[in-house]
Amino acid sequence: MKKRKLKKKVKIVLCLFLFFIILVAGLLIFNKYESNNKKTKPKKENVTTKKEEIIKEETNELSMVMVGDCLIHRFVYTDASNGDGTYSFDKMFTEVEPLIKGYDLAFYNQESNIGGKSLGLSAYPRFNSPEEIGDSMVNLGFNLVSLANNHTMDKGEQGVINSVNYWKTKPRVYYAGQALSLEDRENNIKVLEKNGIKYAFFAYTTVTNGLLPPAGKEYLTNIYSKEKVQNDINKIKDKVDLIIVSMHWGEEYTTNPSSNQKQVARELSQMGVNLVIGNHAHSLQPVEMIDDTLVFYALGNFIAAQDTPDKQTGAIVTLNIKKENDGKITFSDVKADLIYTYFKGSKNFKVYPYSKLDNSLLNNKDSYYNKYKSVLTRYSDIVEVN
Repeated sequence: MKKRKLKKKVKIVLCLFLFFIILVAGLLIFNKYESNNKKTKPKKENVTTKKEEIIKEETNELSMVMVGDCLIHRFVYTDASNGDGTYSFDKMFTEVEPLIKGYDLAFYNQESNIGGKSLGLSAYPRFNSPEEIGDSMVNLGFNLVSLANNHTMDKGEQGVINSVNYWKTKPRVYYAGQALSLEDRENNIKVLEKNGIKYAFFAYTTVTNGLLPPAGKEYLTNIYSKEKVQNDINKIKDKVDLIIVSMHWGEEYTTNPSSNQKQVARELSQMGVNLVIGNHAHSLQPVEMIDDTLVFYALGNFIAAQDTPDKQTGAIVTLNIKKENDGKITFSDVKADLIYTYFKGSKNFKVYPYSKLDNSLLNNKDSYYNKYKSVLTRYSDIVEVN
């Protein structure tokens, strides 16, 4: 009887052991199958991520913001002085900073040359600005900087050398309009790519205040000629989708583009330039489409110490740039925020959007808003003024 019970217990143990062996083997086979499956089939979440990346790449769109002239008069840099030989301009832009940051491309015209403190700071008629204004503009997000204007040669060759060497320390900035040599000028014609769009940026001036670079050193500043621009564009036109040109042109303190501006704009359009950003007037001028070329004749001052509403009013323009399936560049959501440089006496410089102005900052502000809105939309309703 005892033997039978013992045999029964042994059978039970053997059955349990056999069941355990089968279970372990099954688990091992299942794990191996799952492991192989993972190697051959990517996770669903990875597939989604790749699809999202492809969709993002195929959008071929850029966001852009642009402003006009940064002209640092003596009152401006004196107001920014810390009293120890350093300067802080950031506080002047806090009200407009949210309108500028976060765009793929951000343009401005550095009207007063950044020759730096070693050359001695100066203002009208021969400007020279401290390095800190460039630092502030880069901190705001600007990465396309025009350096060709009527003040480029204000401090001679050394002023340009200092300026270019300063901008070379800003690797994320694409500057144009000045160079240290002919070779440097040619090498500075870069092709960059963002969001599937390849682009190039140029800057030229038609005005020099009679200050020309020395013979043989014409590369110091980019003076406009149709032939020069055509040669520049020919070097890159087959490599890019988008060509942006900054033009320093026209007459100061007028809201109407000159016949010369209109002629140059047509020439640039015929050469295949997609976007023309004008400056020099220190007041706003209209926006116009010339065939497929979007032209801003002048965006006014971004900051300066000029004391009439025309000269204190500028615009922050934003837009979307898209490369269509056939390669054509189109523009959409073109919007402008009017801005105003406030100062009292020779101090307290601050740039405000018109939406934050009251009559204590600009008396009769609504009439000025309507005036400048009318200026911007005179030739086209492509731009929406906020």
